Amino acid sequence: MTYRPDLGSLNAHPIPAWYDDAKFGIFIHWGPFAIPAFATRSGSISDAFQNHYDTAVARTPYSEWYWNAIKVPESESAKYHAEVWKNAPYENFREPFLRGLAQWDPGAWARLFAEAGARYVVLVTKHHDGFCLWPSEVKNPHQKNWTTERDIVGELADAVRAAGMRFGVYYSGGIDWTFNREPLRTLADFIGSVPGGDYPAYAEAQTRELIERYKPSVLWNDISWPSPQGPMLKLFADYYNTIEDGVLNDRWMPLSWFSRLMRFKFARRILDAVIKSRMRKNPPVQGVTPPMPPHCDFRTPEYTTFKDIMPKKWEATRGMSHSFGYNRFDTDADYASVDSLVTSFIDSVAKNGNLLLNVGPRGEDAQIPPEQVARLQGFGAWLRANGEAIYGTRPFTRAEGRTASGEDVRFTARGNTVYAHVFGTPTGTTVTIEGTDLPVPARAVHVATGMEAACTRLNDSLALELPAPLAQAPAHAFRLESAFL
Repeated sequence: MTYRPDLGSLNAHPIPAWYDDAKFGIFIHWGPFAIPAFATRSGSISDAFQNHYDTAVARTPYSEWYWNAIKVPESESAKYHAEVWKNAPYENFREPFLRGLAQWDPGAWARLFAEAGARYVVLVTKHHDGFCLWPSEVKNPHQKNWTTERDIVGELADAVRAAGMRFGVYYSGGIDWTFNREPLRTLADFIGSVPGGDYPAYAEAQTRELIERYKPSVLWNDISWPSPQGPMLKLFADYYNTIEDGVLNDRWMPLSWFSRLMRFKFARRILDAVIKSRMRKNPPVQGVTPPMPPHCDFRTPEYTTFKDIMPKKWEATRGMSHSFGYNRFDTDADYASVDSLVTSFIDSVAKNGNLLLNVGPRGEDAQIPPEQVARLQGFGAWLRANGEAIYGTRPFTRAEGRTASGEDVRFTARGNTVYAHVFGTPTGTTVTIEGTDLPVPARAVHVATGMEAACTRLNDSLALELPAPLAQAPAHAFRLESAFL
């Protein structure tokens, strides 16, 4: 069908089956910020706003925000930059980043992601520092030569597709520090920093260039969009008419009177006072959930998830540590375990979500750190054994349950088959799932091993009797065949 630039037409765009079925994607944050590779290591982004609100934007654990952080003298990044880099201009990191590309093998990356079980890959093509990972023909009027000479976007797109995965692009539409160089300290500063002037036309031209040149299956914008709603909806219609089974995320809040008001410092300080007052009464929730824009295909909670099954498709996005970009001072203990990544992934899938799990490659040699590789390999091992219970499934009538011995359970479904995912490894040979209200299935099978379990009803619980104890794993999926009609 042909899409028109109005909400009635755009909101009729269905979620394509490939995206709903895929469940697992890889996010990549990579750029000049991966040369210094430094950020405050004092907890999550929510902790930064709770504990250091007046300088929180410069104290986030996100190493990809380094350029802003070094502009704020009170920040740990500014002190590190003065000591290690002698206050060199951020632009100086371009050349060592480009030299590191000599060691980049996009095919090796794609093979690693495919082996991890990913079905799509989303590359950050331009983050808040404005640096472009493709030789854009749209010239930045405020920063000369602020792109790569090598077509990183195109080479990775080819490698990802050759490995059987979909390819998507991230673009920082709401923030570009080459157009607005003001140091940002607070949330109100951040909201008010969306550039005006010649930036909206630049952002649209680059986004259109990405669409036309690389045909991305995912168009993932960040923060907000710098133009009013009308031109934004025209961009959406043109995207769908170019890539009908493409998807748009939810970070497309158009320019409004409020965002214009936030360009004035007095208005920001009033908003900051309101936010701080609310935080004193109610500590902030973990992570970030963007507001609902006029149109999107899926939601993107960041370092958090939704509590219940959501009617609208969503995608949890997170790094393996507290940062998306590589932080050279993160140790193995700073990274989430394979077990916690797998179980949080299952939780998202059970509630109609996907997972977009980030990798942050090094800048100096274009390599993915071994701590991240190990977690991708562990993720892949679990999915190879249990992917049947994940890919192509949909939420069951309920998302959650428990076993009699206290393990959490999540449910997914496909047709007349329900999959019960037991977190961790129960001891013994009996797994009793409480309160499921399921009829006794005709057949119950441990997905990873093919072991068949005898099933009995115990009051409102379902007891699965296995012929042997289970080996250690992040979670165990059981296929309950013909469990409901």
